[in-house]
Amino acid sequence: MLLLRTVKRGFSTRPASLYKVTVLGAGGGIGQPLSMLLKLNTRVTDLRLFDLRGAQGVAADLSHVPTASVVRGYTSEDPEGLKSALTGTEVVVIPAGVPRKPGMSRDDLFVKNAGAVQGLATAIAEHAPNAAVLVISNPVNSTVPIVAEVFKKHGTYNPRKLFGVTTLDVIRASRFLSELRGTNPRDEHVSIVGGHSGITIIPLLSQTGYQMSDEQRKALIHRIQFGGDEVVQAKQGAGSATLSMAIAGARFAGSVMDGLSGEADVVEAAFVDSPLFKDEGVEFFSSLLTLGKDGVEKVHELGPVSAEEEEMLRECKETLRKNIAKGVEFVKQH
Repeated sequence: MLLLRTVKRGFSTRPASLYKVTVLGAGGGIGQPLSMLLKLNTRVTDLRLFDLRGAQGVAADLSHVPTASVVRGYTSEDPEGLKSALTGTEVVVIPAGVPRKPGMSRDDLFVKNAGAVQGLATAIAEHAPNAAVLVISNPVNSTVPIVAEVFKKHGTYNPRKLFGVTTLDVIRASRFLSELRGTNPRDEHVSIVGGHSGITIIPLLSQTGYQMSDEQRKALIHRIQFGGDEVVQAKQGAGSATLSMAIAGARFAGSVMDGLSGEADVVEAAFVDSPLFKDEGVEFFSSLLTLGKDGVEKVHELGPVSAEEEEMLRECKETLRKNIAKGVEFVKQH
């Protein structure tokens, strides 16, 4: 059950293996609520918050939350701040970056965020080479390949521990489908595959078994693919999807820690180095994964798809090849 699972994965109350977790970009619109949710996760014993400035204030605020984890804040004003935030950490979550504004696509964010992600990836490669790395910074279709290329340059690339967080697409799909059906969103499960922007987000609605009109289906697909625009427009330029993204990031981070702890049957979707379409030149792809002690344990096949979904996948793969190449080329040139 989706929301019940969110509570289980994101905010477990049972005794657990403990982890050191670092949030890079902890002072931002996603970073602050994400950090709060991670403070509530009993698997987190040591929470490090980093941002260009202000992270100590966020850490001081969260330190009053009555859970057992220790919270510390670090900033770039300290030359050793980023190194201190990363050394010895086991899970790194990266929400750092410029938020999307009205009329701006995720791809438009590339120029703004690519350099920042490259710099953070370099620091992770140097100071936390064995950590699981969860990339939220958009555009994920390009930033994940940037991180991978940086790690390759440093000889620290572990494809099983690099994730682009696409969980927001999954929880949106469950919510939007539940509104259409008049059901509880925790009872709706939609497999989302492909990437994490626009037409690369492919909801496999045929697998839900729910019969709907062509008009309903097309409208639902469009809303899932471009749901972020609703938030950007509603906030009138003052921000993008921060609270829902924080929930999504906390859920996925909780699932990664559950997998690392040896829990069985931890299944989530994420944008990873995937074998599914490598023979077509698509090095990264989002699909369901089984998470385990070493990160990605299994990449699941897509299962049966409709003719419409097959065509959507064709367009998705064409776009993903370009998005991925953009990230790879950026690292080559910088």
